[in-house]
Amino acid sequence: MPVERLLPTEEAAELLDLVREIARDELAPRVAQDERDERFPRDVFALLGKSGLLGLPYPEEQGGAGQPYEVYLQVLEELGAVWASVAVGVSVHGLTCFPLATAGTPEQQERWLPDLLAGDLLGAYCLSESHAGSDPAAMRATARRDGDAYVLDGAKAWVTHGGHADSYTAFLRTSDDRSRGVSCFLVPGDAAGLSAAPPEQKMGLTGSTTATMWFDGVRVDADRRLGEEGQGLPIALSALDSGRLGIAAVAVGLAQGALDDAVAYAKERQAFGKAIIDHQGLGFLLADMAAAVESARATVLDAARRKDAGKPYSRQASIAKLVATDAAMRVTTDAVQVLGGAGYTRDFPVERYMREAKVMQIFEGTNQIQRMVIARHLARG
Repeated sequence: MPVERLLPTEEAAELLDLVREIARDELAPRVAQDERDERFPRDVFALLGKSGLLGLPYPEEQGGAGQPYEVYLQVLEELGAVWASVAVGVSVHGLTCFPLATAGTPEQQERWLPDLLAGDLLGAYCLSESHAGSDPAAMRATARRDGDAYVLDGAKAWVTHGGHADSYTAFLRTSDDRSRGVSCFLVPGDAAGLSAAPPEQKMGLTGSTTATMWFDGVRVDADRRLGEEGQGLPIALSALDSGRLGIAAVAVGLAQGALDDAVAYAKERQAFGKAIIDHQGLGFLLADMAAAVESARATVLDAARRKDAGKPYSRQASIAKLVATDAAMRVTTDAVQVLGGAGYTRDFPVERYMREAKVMQIFEGTNQIQRMVIARHLARG
């Protein structure tokens, strides 16, 4: 059953109704087959772009919809409850727009941001490297100034939409300074020398292509640098606060989808003369699952409201990401348990939910990193 939401405006309520309609009519009928075939649903992102869902939290003057993060995250949750690969893709696309929207010049924003926010261009985010996943300051990929251009060399790992994106927000080293030697660039997907390695063979989110991107003498005009030289790492870390909230919201949606399926099954399945949901042992398990989902949702929305109010929210973003993704892993695992042997088969989606939940604890900063971030905030008082 649909989640009963407390939304700030009637416009937001209508937006959520639209998202539910798209999820029900366009996503749900194909998600299982596309995930099984490991097929990247590029057409879905085009549809979401035409529906105005790829630029929701950005200002209208930039081409966005001007929706508060509180609303945007609930859109991600609704998508995540039906198709996590798509919801993650929407979150990542929004993440790729953040450096341009916040550090780009008015001219850069006018030139590239409207097409990204409208979904005419699909974005990808190139920060991690295979040797430096949780330590971006250790990156080795370089950008060398050459006249009125930069020449980019190196590899970026774990790139969502890698090989399919039209635009890559890439962070590369422009000097040897560890924390102030990284700069940000907007690289066109058809740039000469840019190529994608074969996609990673993942245990979940198989409809979301993840690949290493190779920069082999990629030449980009200097006006594609976002911000000043050396500002890349602060830009990236600021973007990740927003990105963590996005993934947290997707995780809540994934957990809600697993809970809904588990409850529906438990109402239908009979054992010892009654529906298994009426057996206390299973009823309590479902109750704990519901408590975990709603607690995670409240944590995510609290962080979003802080962001919307212009208050510091970095610690709350890490807490939300930690709480929501750990909850998703636990709830999806329990959903498999509720279905018993059936839950371990591909006849039901809960086994897929469980596989998809695992990576939520890893990307956008592992949950071990989130604990470090939270502890450092506490130490600073």
